[in-house]
Amino acid sequence: MIFKRVGDGRPYPDHGYSHRDWAAVPPQQVRLDQLVTTKRTLELDTLLDEDSTFYGDLFAHVVSWRGELYLEDGLHRALRSALQQRRTVHARVLELR
Repeated sequence: MIFKRVGDGRPYPDHGYSHRDWAAVPPQQVRLDQLVTTKRTLELDTLLDEDSTFYGDLFAHVVSWRGELYLEDGLHRALRSALQQRRTVHARVLELR
């Protein structure tokens, strides 16, 4: 099992963070098996694209809410890590209360 659970949608309230706001959150390592995804599907061409992070953040975005870690953005990065036999991904973790 790669992820803790595969979810569909964001169960947490809207945080209103922009890309600039996310950039202020320091990255840390997160275990893949602690993440709940917020997407059920992925674009295979994005997963295999070497430049998939060219226009985006280099780190996944994770929201911590009610004891769960939700992978909001970075599903492709997380799966790429798993395919490379890694158990963690570098992510920016936003704590919601």
